[in-house]
Amino acid sequence: MRRIISALFVSLSTTLAVAQSAAPIELAPDAPDRHIVVQGDTLWGISSRFLRDPYRWPEVWRLNDEQVRNPHRIYPGQVIVLDRTGLGGDPQLKLGTLHKAEPRIYYQSDRDAIPAIPPNVIEPFLAQPLVIEEGALSGESRVVATDEGRVNAGQGNKLYAKGIGKPAPRLWHVYRPGTVFKDPDTEEVLGYEAIYLGDARLTREADGDEATTLEVTKGKIEIGRGDFLKVADKPELLNYAPRAPRAQIKGKIVSIYGGVGEAGQFSIVAISRGKRDGVELGHVLAISRTGQTVTNRFEDKAESTRLPDERYGLLFVFRVFEKVAYALVMESSRPVLPHDTVQTP
Repeated sequence: MRRIISALFVSLSTTLAVAQSAAPIELAPDAPDRHIVVQGDTLWGISSRFLRDPYRWPEVWRLNDEQVRNPHRIYPGQVIVLDRTGLGGDPQLKLGTLHKAEPRIYYQSDRDAIPAIPPNVIEPFLAQPLVIEEGALSGESRVVATDEGRVNAGQGNKLYAKGIGKPAPRLWHVYRPGTVFKDPDTEEVLGYEAIYLGDARLTREADGDEATTLEVTKGKIEIGRGDFLKVADKPELLNYAPRAPRAQIKGKIVSIYGGVGEAGQFSIVAISRGKRDGVELGHVLAISRTGQTVTNRFEDKAESTRLPDERYGLLFVFRVFEKVAYALVMESSRPVLPHDTVQTP
């Protein structure tokens, strides 16, 4: 629980150091003077109401680096006020109040705060294994047998596993390696897709060299011998402010989750850049398609012309691995395809 003194949230400090973008901040054409936060709002949705570019949220709040990673929580019932001519002439957002009131102390849980992006879309992916990095399978817990010698196991069936020590965690995810992720430009192997099969619950710890016994509590895909187990971590509350990377990041979409050929709004994609490239939680990248080269013959002379790249969408990074990151498509005016470019907007 967090203790909040409401009188202190009437406005945010304007003395915070923040790197300003060279381009002026543009408001959305129908930006309101204020917005009352309601259940179901997201930071992205509110930012889109006020700003032409929602990823410039930290700038209109004057957030420094630490506050970007741990921003002020915003709760249903609070009022966001737009100051159209804030510090330095740039617009600024502040927290206001509906009525004048005496300062008072009240309590709200962090989980009551509005999230950065729609939680129902990404929550299953915040704890599930998504990427298997090279060497990661060595020593992993593994299914060695199923209940009554079944070829495959589903919900309610038993699994027997090796590699689980004592004391053994109670809840587990079951997965297997899938498609290899390769950088489309360099052919470097970035990792392997982790195909989520289901969840299992510990029912009996191993005794000596015996196998550990588990029960399948959720089956998405049939589970068999050789499949891997990973401790089911509690999903992290994703509250990072949406923002553009400070450095130039450029990569490609390497996969669309679910094995489909194209993606749209609120689809999940994997990109060919990760921690080593400076990608962070909350980064917003633009999606574009490389312009084609067309050849025409005019006056018996062939001429080739390269068409410009076309930016057509935005994505929000919600999970980052060493060489790969997963992102949610937030805006898209055309189908998103594998090998489309993602880069700092």
